[in-house]
Amino acid sequence: MSGKKIVDAKNNPNGNVNAVKLEGNVTFTPIDTAIRMAEDGKVDAVVVNSRSGKKHLRSKPDRKKKNNLDELAK
Repeated sequence: MSGKKIVDAKNNPNGNVNAVKLEGNVTFTPIDTAIRMAEDGKVDAVVVNSRSGKKHLRSKPDRKKKNNLDELAK
């Protein structure tokens, strides 16, 4: 079973995604919490590590641009 789908996202003032809304939720989940949930399989997304070691949440690759977190946050 896959985790909850991400249905919305919001940016901080710097333009970085800082929270996501999960399917069935009415409030946004902070990005750090969503990353931990994705690592545990509770969110339908992948976690990637940057060269600096910082973790980032990404939608699963599917060639659809409209469900990318940056697009959802617009």
